[in-house]
Amino acid sequence: MADFLEYSSISSEIRGAMCPGKLKMTDTSIVFKSDKTGKVEQINANDIELLNYQRFVGSFGLRVFLKNGSLHRFLGFTGDEGKIADFVKKNYKLDMLEKELSMRGWNWGAVHFKGAVLSFDVENKTSFEIPLNHVSQCNVGKNEVTVEFHRNDDAPVSLMEMRFHIPTSESADIDPVEAFQENVMKQASVISVSGDAIAIFREIHCLTPRGRYDIKVFQTFFQLHGKTYDFKIPTSSVLRLFLLPHKDNRQMFFVISLDPPIKQGQTRYHFLVTLFQMDEETNIELPFSEEELREKYEDKLTKELSGPVYEVLGKIMKVIINRKLTGPGSFIGHSGTPAIGCSFKAAAGYLYPLERGFIYVHKPPVHIRFEEIASVNFARSGGSTRSFDFEIELKTGTVHTFSSIEKEEYSKLFDFISSKKLHVKNTGGKASYKDDFADSDNEGEPDAYLARVKAEAKERDEDDDDGSDSEESTDEDFNPNQQESDVAEEFDSNVESSSDSDEDGSGGGGSGSGSDAEKKRDKRKEKKEKIKEKSPKKKVKEPREKKSKKSSKTKDANAPKRPATAFMLWMNATRDQIRKDNPGLSITEIAKKGGELWKDLKDKKDWEAKAAKAKENYTEAMAAYKASGGGASTDNGKGEKRKKGPSTTPRKADVSSQMTGSGFKSKEYIEDTSSSGDSDNDAKKKSTKKAKQPENDKKSTEKKKSKKSESESEMSESEEEDDDMSEGSD
Repeated sequence: MADFLEYSSISSEIRGAMCPGKLKMTDTSIVFKSDKTGKVEQINANDIELLNYQRFVGSFGLRVFLKNGSLHRFLGFTGDEGKIADFVKKNYKLDMLEKELSMRGWNWGAVHFKGAVLSFDVENKTSFEIPLNHVSQCNVGKNEVTVEFHRNDDAPVSLMEMRFHIPTSESADIDPVEAFQENVMKQASVISVSGDAIAIFREIHCLTPRGRYDIKVFQTFFQLHGKTYDFKIPTSSVLRLFLLPHKDNRQMFFVISLDPPIKQGQTRYHFLVTLFQMDEETNIELPFSEEELREKYEDKLTKELSGPVYEVLGKIMKVIINRKLTGPGSFIGHSGTPAIGCSFKAAAGYLYPLERGFIYVHKPPVHIRFEEIASVNFARSGGSTRSFDFEIELKTGTVHTFSSIEKEEYSKLFDFISSKKLHVKNTGGKASYKDDFADSDNEGEPDAYLARVKAEAKERDEDDDDGSDSEESTDEDFNPNQQESDVAEEFDSNVESSSDSDEDGSGGGGSGSGSDAEKKRDKRKEKKEKIKEKSPKKKVKEPREKKSKKSSKTKDANAPKRPATAFMLWMNATRDQIRKDNPGLSITEIAKKGGELWKDLKDKKDWEAKAAKAKENYTEAMAAYKASGGGASTDNGKGEKRKKGPSTTPRKADVSSQMTGSGFKSKEYIEDTSSSGDSDNDAKKKSTKKAKQPENDKKSTEKKKSKKSESESEMSESEEEDDDMSEGSD
């Protein structure tokens, strides 16, 4: 048989509420750990007086009655009565019998007090039991006793009061009502200040609840005495004690975790947070003899205690309450302290990574155990690159977000998370932060390297523009003859075709039919009339400046070779070694691996010096190459370069002349041709346009009289312009 029994889905009855957790039965004790608070409750086998099991719907429970009169109940067991009974018989030497309950719905019976339990029996069977440590007050009347209970906010329904009617008996020497009240009050959890306090600490600064309080420590409780409120807190409600240094290294937090919490109006406080100055000291003499200290506290306390206030208070609370005093873990942040400055729910505070969890101080305080955490996540902080958010997702689905953490804390916090083997949600490795939080600084970050590479590429492009020849490229897809072409329509709407003048005998060599020309002319008239309806004023038509098209670049084979960057020099020298160290990598993967190694390379001065030397040599060679006539080109004054010598590629003038044969003559191509001609033709063209300017103004005034005369004058004007331009091109 196993030396222990373990059950994972067991609930413990605590103040009327069922708290889920895990139960483990060993040969020496019964241990229950709450899933909600993580509190461990241990019952020694030697303290058990009775151990029974009780039947419930679909399961059964254990009733553990201790020798000191207290009662513990656990339920959620299924089908293991015999196994548990054999284990209890072997290890605890107890017979586990069934506790029979009365199923009668009677409200009269007999009351029995056994230890700290009130049992109401009907026909010698228990109807219900009340642990008296749940009782907060007991009041009596003439024949009536009222029992009040502590409220449990976690219980869906709380029993607050019970009333018992007790008949009087003349033969009894003692009043049964008073006897009933006395038995209840002996074991009730009623805090009454009696006797002197063990220690008193005056004017302690409390952050939660806020104010100045006197802390008085008694044997079974401690009291917070303030100007407005008083709190009496049983030592049994203390879960944990924390002693945490402030980030400024001049103050100290002392935090007390409570369950159940204390209440101030409708506000509940699960944590008491006090703040001490490190240089404040105190001297306290305890009201115990040496024998009492030895017997009660096993020499853990001395009669006189002196030192900093937080240290003395922590030591007394630790021994009296019998709880561990938790300090900061092994984590040390960027500032050299275990505290991480952050914000939680729009309030600034400090996050402390502990050995078994996280605690946030102070508004509101939050304690998160590692076993509650499903995953953690690092995220960008509201678009800022100087900080990040740390998100903790619990197994229950709740997410706690600690924001505005300095980015320097990332590596420290990530290493701590990795050492505790917590699941990081958004990454499989440490590089995710730098991928997500790049461009935060130009020094020491990957984006600084990227900026330098971009600058070098820009310099190479500028050198390329200076040292390479270019030539204009013809647009082979341009086809103004196509009737459905948007480009053709655009040009047709601005410039009249020479085919329109063929019918008037002006010549043009058009091969199109007259009917087609008339249709096109009618379309153009309709478009112009629509435009004039929209725009009431006629604007003087000015010559349109020709936009220079971006020319394609061709590399000059005789030009000096561009210099390599520092990275490329290093890569060429180490590529074989990378391929040797990482067999099986493709060319792309080798280049990527080289980039990663180059980023991690600390000393790059030698390679940068070589790159600078290579660039100087390139500059000198390029200057000598240009001086010798290399890369020379003719410029038309508008930034367009033309190759020397004949070219087999048809120029735009040729293309435009070919178009005239098909009935179209584009104004843009005519202007391009005239710009590449002689200077005499340019002067002739300009003088012709200046001479036409008054005529244009005159015609524009005549067009306002009627739409018909307006369209005819426009047609004649465009035809004359085409003739003048064709003369300039000739």
